[in-house]
Amino acid sequence: MSSERIIKIFDTTLRDGEQSPGASMNMDEKLRIAHQLEKLNVDAIEAGFPIASDGDFEAVKKVAQTIKGPQIAGLCRANNMDIDRAWEALKYAKERGRIHTFIATSDIHMKYKLKMSEQQVLDIAVKAVQRAKGYTHNVEFSAEDAVRTRLPFLAKVVQAVIEAGATTVNIPDTVGYTIPSEFFEIISYLRGNVPNIDQATISVHCHNDLGLAVANSLAAIQAGAGQIECTINGIGERAGNCSLEEVVMTLRTRQDVLPYKTNVVTEHIYPTSRMLSTITGIVVQPNKAIVGANAFAHEAGIHQHGVIMEKSTYEIMTPESIGLNQSKLVLGKHSGRHAFKQRLEEMGYDLNKEDVEKAFVRFKSLADAKKEIFDEDLDAIIADEIVRMPEKYKLLQMNVSSGSFAAPTATVEMDVAGKVKKVAVMGVGPVDAAFKAIKKLTGSKAQLLAFNVGGITGGTDAQGECSVRLLADGRETIGQGAHPDIIVASARAYVNALNRLASTLERKSPQI
Repeated sequence: MSSERIIKIFDTTLRDGEQSPGASMNMDEKLRIAHQLEKLNVDAIEAGFPIASDGDFEAVKKVAQTIKGPQIAGLCRANNMDIDRAWEALKYAKERGRIHTFIATSDIHMKYKLKMSEQQVLDIAVKAVQRAKGYTHNVEFSAEDAVRTRLPFLAKVVQAVIEAGATTVNIPDTVGYTIPSEFFEIISYLRGNVPNIDQATISVHCHNDLGLAVANSLAAIQAGAGQIECTINGIGERAGNCSLEEVVMTLRTRQDVLPYKTNVVTEHIYPTSRMLSTITGIVVQPNKAIVGANAFAHEAGIHQHGVIMEKSTYEIMTPESIGLNQSKLVLGKHSGRHAFKQRLEEMGYDLNKEDVEKAFVRFKSLADAKKEIFDEDLDAIIADEIVRMPEKYKLLQMNVSSGSFAAPTATVEMDVAGKVKKVAVMGVGPVDAAFKAIKKLTGSKAQLLAFNVGGITGGTDAQGECSVRLLADGRETIGQGAHPDIIVASARAYVNALNRLASTLERKSPQI
């Protein structure tokens, strides 16, 4: 392969990534991520599934109207209604709009899900591409569950959809089943057995059920694929998708054995990762490659000595290459609005004047209570004060008494749909009492699935960051809250999760 070959990066954080339990985003949140992906300079943004709901349609439409650099894709099943609805949202992107249509091709899917024959699936695939081609030249076709499809039939489908006008053909590992050597052979087989394969870009969309999504994507590139579909932080259905930051930084770091390039501006990777975490409440594990808190941390004495003498002894890439500011202390209580706003912009936040002022007030309050203000503290402030779902429930005041000689009691005052309510409730512990009080005030029947507590930074004066996962009516959602008082942070997270449950649109998006 040529050393000049550019690998296209197709980001599906706003579509497949949003299908992670609890990761639903409202329109403003989707736009913020889309603008950050534009800064990253990804080649394509899959903005959603327009037929899924009116909310998803409007979000895809708004992204298509607003984002000017990357191509904007909308997913649709292989039928006229889906395709027409997709283009209705995508048409505002004009020639950058991409219709992405799909149908399953594996025996197991055709027999049990579609209940169709090979010929029926082939005919539907071709007609769908032809329908999409009537709107735009930019058409992508995906053979759902491609890696479990018999290769001769897969090759037949790929050839037919390219003849029908598909300019990108996606070979997804829908269930994260394949391994790198096998996937290399699948892509090689298609390149050797589809006569018109050079008339379209081969794309790959790998899920991470066996932890091999990035490895499989790289194997496909080595076999001749030209596009990788991935998500920020690897979020997505089940175990997630190929991680954008991992695959992009692998290609950048290992040019000696992977002589391919991407157009991604890698210095925006870390701010984008943090932004997604604060919006969705899905925290990145500390040992996560590239963007985890420990990715550039060194504790062992031997490692520390080596890094002090020469960073490359234990760091194969620089923190700066992903946009990580090594100077963690960025602001203090004497800092002014200008420095505060500038640092937020460096971190990827583009806030209006009102939101900057709201965040600045919270920052000043925190700066009076803490010696040091870190980037992570600023992320928490933005997440807690600015990046919120519409608030049906507002936490106004709370007081908790607890100790070894008294029953823990929480007195909570809330605004519930415009009405101020107050109640005092006892619990097993202070957090339990606070949650019971909130449930009583809101009348919520939601089941608590998980509750996690952590310090955003080190020290006893660190802000506490809490996440809460709730289940109600078959839907899971995540809430996040931060405050120097861990009980208040817990209550904020619980209320945030309840607001997300109340405002999330009912929908169920298929996967590919």
